[in-house]
Amino acid sequence: MTAPVTAHMPAAEALVRLRNAHAFAVVRARDAEEAVAIAEALHAGGLQAIELTFTTPGIEQALCEVRARLGPGLLLGAGTITTPEQACAAADSGADFLVSPHLDPPLLEAMLATGLLATPGVLTPSEVAAARRAGADAVKLFPASTVGVAHLKALLGPFPGLQVVPTGGISVAKAPEWLAAGAVAVGLGSELLPKALRDARAWDEIGRNAARLLDQLPTEGRT
Repeated sequence: MTAPVTAHMPAAEALVRLRNAHAFAVVRARDAEEAVAIAEALHAGGLQAIELTFTTPGIEQALCEVRARLGPGLLLGAGTITTPEQACAAADSGADFLVSPHLDPPLLEAMLATGLLATPGVLTPSEVAAARRAGADAVKLFPASTVGVAHLKALLGPFPGLQVVPTGGISVAKAPEWLAAGAVAVGLGSELLPKALRDARAWDEIGRNAARLLDQLPTEGRT
């Protein structure tokens, strides 16, 4: 296992880089080896931001390895964080931003304490207000596909300036619509990483999926 990373990216910088990336992949892998292989394929396809989830066995090893192999040019997220201990482990393993699927004030406090960009999962106006009151710089709208783009637009009315990252069931075709509605960036998973390609270890095709996604997105901000 690669030595843990201790230098952390400021939350404000991570948010800017996330916005410039426009989209990121949410990687739920079967083990650390698969997570690293997928991350390398997606990065080769042009993605500048990737989230590895804590549902992956050996996630800490995977985060460390991806950070070591792909370097600071990749914006690396750690997702499905459900405990304060996981938030600390993600920070120590080289993550640049932290994502939870839900809003839990003690968990959010622990995420914020790392100094990293913390994005708790929200769906309702009450959850948005609570997340902002607790200090969240951005929120994850989840599951986004069940409420649609109209829900994001409605939230931005009473919460102007809200930094929203929709995730969950978003398709490549719909990604530009979410961005046009005001999303900071969108998170995509299953369409980029179908089980058949993972079973076949078709990493080149997964890289091409990443490139096809980027072809649909704005070019400003990307390097």
